[in-house]
Amino acid sequence: MNDIKIRDYIINNFKNDDEETIKRAIDESIKEGDEVTLPGMGVFFEIIWQDASDEERKRILTTLKNRFQKKSN
Repeated sequence: MNDIKIRDYIINNFKNDDEETIKRAIDESIKEGDEVTLPGMGVFFEIIWQDASDEERKRILTTLKNRFQKKSN
């Protein structure tokens, strides 16, 4: 796998999947809390961020900020 970029690998792994399969992969990654899945989740986030409008980005940032503050209390 050293010759394959992780982004390309993850995108190719999911490119033919339907929304339910992708949702299940996300839900399982979060439920398991396995750090091995973090790079894949990062690729998912990168795709979302790149395609997000300014309004969507603001909502994401607000959500993250609020969650970070909850976790620190």
